[in-house]
Amino acid sequence: MSFKLLKANLLTHVRLLVRNGDFTEHGLARFLGISQPHMHNVLKGMRPITPDLFDLMLGKFGMDVLDLYPRAELERYLRDCGQ
Repeated sequence: MSFKLLKANLLTHVRLLVRNGDFTEHGLARFLGISQPHMHNVLKGMRPITPDLFDLMLGKFGMDVLDLYPRAELERYLRDCGQ
């Protein structure tokens, strides 16, 4: 899986948090320590997610890179490596 796909999966997760009402854009920005306009632009795809913001989001949400992989893909990889 590429870094580009990992970033997309993280943004999908964060967008779901906003859509489900767990965060507002403003609350999410405050939680992450960034400005609300910057958060808005990242969520809308108008600004890229930087490696620093990517790491910050993972840390704040208690995630790591493996959480961004689809479970079926991880299981397939582990199965193939075990042969």
